[in-house]
Amino acid sequence: MEQQKQAVQEPIFDKNRSPGKTFSLGLQHVLAMYAGAIIVPLIVGGALGLTTEQLTYLIAIDLLACGVATLLQVFGNKYFGIGLPVMLGCAFQAVGPMIIIGQQHGMSAIYGAIIASGLFVILFSGLFGKLIKVFPPVVTGSVVTIIGLTLIPVALNDLGGGQGSEDFGSALNISLGFGVLAFIIIMNRFAKGFLRSISVLLGLILGTVVAAFYGGVDLTPLREAGWFRAPQPFFFGTPEFKIVPIMTMILVAIVSVAESTGVFMALGKIVDRDITSKDLSRGYRAEGLAIVVGGIFNSFPYTTYSQNVGLIQMSRVKTRDVIVVAGGLLVLIGFVPKIAAMTQLVPTSVLGGAMVALFGMVVSSGIRMLGDQVDLNRHENLFIIACSVGMGLGVTTVPGLFTSLPDNLRILADNGIVAGSLTAIVLNLIFNGLRNTKPTRTEQGETAEGHAA
Repeated sequence: MEQQKQAVQEPIFDKNRSPGKTFSLGLQHVLAMYAGAIIVPLIVGGALGLTTEQLTYLIAIDLLACGVATLLQVFGNKYFGIGLPVMLGCAFQAVGPMIIIGQQHGMSAIYGAIIASGLFVILFSGLFGKLIKVFPPVVTGSVVTIIGLTLIPVALNDLGGGQGSEDFGSALNISLGFGVLAFIIIMNRFAKGFLRSISVLLGLILGTVVAAFYGGVDLTPLREAGWFRAPQPFFFGTPEFKIVPIMTMILVAIVSVAESTGVFMALGKIVDRDITSKDLSRGYRAEGLAIVVGGIFNSFPYTTYSQNVGLIQMSRVKTRDVIVVAGGLLVLIGFVPKIAAMTQLVPTSVLGGAMVALFGMVVSSGIRMLGDQVDLNRHENLFIIACSVGMGLGVTTVPGLFTSLPDNLRILADNGIVAGSLTAIVLNLIFNGLRNTKPTRTEQGETAEGHAA
C-alpha cells in the first residue's frame, strides 16, 4: 500500500530538464499520435456526410478532448488517473460502431451511447481492476508484441503516402518515408543525450522541409483555418439514450479497457513501477470519465495510445512532465485551429517513416518482457505466445475474415489487438490458470544448470 501511495505522489516535473527540452519532447509526443487522433473524425465525419463546418469542429474538439483525457490520467489522485506517462486518443475500434449507429439512429444516439458507456466504465472500474490476475507476464508480453505487430501495416501504408491515395508508393513518398527512418536510425546510432531523445521530432521536421521543396506540403488547411474555436457541449444536439447503441458502445468500451490494460502494464515495466489492481481501477475511472467528456462535447470514446509507449522507450524519457506538456498542447491546439492546421503540414509518408521505428520499438518492448519475465522453456508458454501473436497478426492481415459474423461480434473479432489479446488470456487460463508464469529462482537455477550441462 505504501509503495502504491508513493508511486501516485511521486514528482511530476523534472526540475533538472530545461523548459525548452521538455516542450520539445512533449511536442514530439503530440506529433507521434496526431495522425491517429485526426483520422477517426475524418473517417466518421465523411461516412456520416458532415458539412465542412461540422467536420472542422469534430477535429478540433477531438484534439482538445485528447488533451483533457491525457491530463486526467497523468495527474493521478486517490480516485482518478493511473499516474503514468500515458497519452490518450480516440479509440479506433469505435469507428465502425459509431458509423452504424449514426446511419441507423442519428448523431444524437451516438453521443447518448458514448456517455452511457463511459458511466459504465466508471461504475465497474473496481471489477475491471481485479482482472490483473488474468494478465501475467506471458499475456502482457504477448499483448504488447501484438500491439506493435498489428500497427506496423499502418506505418507502412502511411510511408507509401496513405492507403488509397493517388500517389501511393510513388518514388517521392518512398524516398521521404525511408529517408526519415534512416535519419532516425543515424541519430540513435551517433547522437547522444537530448538530441537522440528528440530524434523522431527532428526527423519529422526535416522530412517536412524536404517534402516542401518537392511540392509535397499542402498549405491550404493552414490558410483556411481560423484562430479560435470554443468547445460547445452537445454541438450535434441533445443526446438520445437507446438500448442497442448503448450496448454496442459498452462492448467497445470493454474492448478499450482490455487494450489499455496491456499498455498500462507495459508502461509500468518501462518506468519500473509495479501496477496494482487499485492503480488499474483509477486508470479505468479516468478513461471512463474521458469517455463521458467526449460524449458531452460530441467527440469520441478515448483509450490509451500505444505508439507513445514506443516513443517513451525510444527517447528513454519516462517522466510525466513531458506528457503534461503534450496534453496541454493538445488542449491549446483544440482551441486554435491555426495551430492544428500546422501539424497537418507533415506529409503522410514522412509520418509513416517515423511510425515504423515507433511501432517497432513496441514490438521489441514486448519481446523483452517475454524474454525477461516468462519461462520460455515451458512448452505451454511458447504455445500461448505462438497462437496469440499468430491470431493478432492474422486478423490484421486478413481483415475480411469475419465479415459474416454479427456486427457486435465483429467488434471483437475484426480487431487484431483484441483478437490476439483474448486468445492469450483464454489460453493462459487453460494452461496456467491464475498462477504467475514467471520462473522461480529454483526453476531459473535448474534451467541454468541444464544449459551448463
